[in-house]
Amino acid sequence: MKKPWAGRFTEQTSKAVEAFTESISFDRRLWRHDIDGSIAHAKMLAKQGIIPKNDAEKIVAGLQEIAREIERGDIHFRTELEDIHMNIEMELIKKIGHIGGRLHTARSRNDQVALDLRLYLRAETHAINDLLGALTSGLADTAEKNIDVIMPGFTHLQRAQPVLLAHHLMAYAHMFERDRQRFQDGLKRINILPLGSCALAGTSLPIDRGYVAKLLGFDAVSENSMDSVSDRDFAIEFVSCAAICIMHISRLSEDLILWSSEEFAFVELPDAFTTGSSIMPQKKNPDVAELMRGSAGKIYGDLMNLLTLMKGLPLAYNRDMQHDKEPVFQAVDVLTRTLTILADMVPRIIWKKERLLSTADASFSTATDVAEYLVRKGVPFRTAHEVTGKMVRFCIEGDKKLAEITLDEFKRFAPEISKDIYSVLSARESVNARNSFGGTAPAMVKEQIKRFRKIR
Repeated sequence: MKKPWAGRFTEQTSKAVEAFTESISFDRRLWRHDIDGSIAHAKMLAKQGIIPKNDAEKIVAGLQEIAREIERGDIHFRTELEDIHMNIEMELIKKIGHIGGRLHTARSRNDQVALDLRLYLRAETHAINDLLGALTSGLADTAEKNIDVIMPGFTHLQRAQPVLLAHHLMAYAHMFERDRQRFQDGLKRINILPLGSCALAGTSLPIDRGYVAKLLGFDAVSENSMDSVSDRDFAIEFVSCAAICIMHISRLSEDLILWSSEEFAFVELPDAFTTGSSIMPQKKNPDVAELMRGSAGKIYGDLMNLLTLMKGLPLAYNRDMQHDKEPVFQAVDVLTRTLTILADMVPRIIWKKERLLSTADASFSTATDVAEYLVRKGVPFRTAHEVTGKMVRFCIEGDKKLAEITLDEFKRFAPEISKDIYSVLSARESVNARNSFGGTAPAMVKEQIKRFRKIR
């Protein structure tokens, strides 16, 4: 097939080169965005008198028909045409004749692909933000339904202090809300029109880029034509946001994997989100959570792929940038699938409340409460910390709990102690006492959930 640049060349492109340079195998998913951009461009060309209005109407009608045919699966994309842009343009010319050749006036594939990628990422950002909204709402709902459930909080994967399960879940809700805000903020950089920058220098034709921006719903028009076609920082930022988000998903997955083990026995994962063993009949494996955890590596790789791709490119456009789409597409696919499954799974998790409470009450989890009790009695915190540590060692050596220390024994450690010490030794009292802003006390967590729902 004759190439659109054939006038300069005396040989046909090698079949091996065609296979090497094609991108239609993956950039075909940009077809709708390519058609939307082309329709807006054709309307602008007619408005500015650059092409006849009648020709523009035929181009628009032809593009709309091509869109319907692609939706039906009636169009076979051709490798020799390299990419989605040339496939659609050649299909248009086949459909309406030489008039279709007017469409590429005042644009290049360089600004065309930048446009398509921006339109694609804008749509995917909105879709991902909807999924994040569903996930955070599910976490907040689950927290609210389990507002009185107490569990052990951990540092260094060692039992630390009692907290509300709701407080733990809301920690993730806030992480995912920040992810949503990051994606939302990224739209400021994504939603800028590059079309009209042409190959790198703009055009001498009297185009109206502001009109195209209005038709396509862009907030602004790019200021520098070289920058418009030669950077992909908006895509890198998107994948960076995806990498942070999948990191949060991986951490929540790790919690669920640990908690579903017999050693923890904090949760029962729904059967629909677990699998069995091919050899051990008793097994119920958290494979879905493990795959979500493992998905982080894919998106981290996508981010490093893009950063490495762009780091040494001189201005302006270079063909290396054809490789920008696959990591973007994979990041979108992985994150979208993972968020969809996680949002569906969270409300169906069964929480083993008695086990959570009994574990929270063990392992001297209220030792900090004893130290703070001594502070309220006038003991300096460092002294209180040391004294409480000695109490814990006394209990370990005597195989007893803090609540089993007699008042006389307590007084040997600190004469300031009175019988009210026993009111701070249970997990529930410990949680209730943590009433600082942002703390784990039920009243504080209820207010936290209420504020969270307002920002969502």
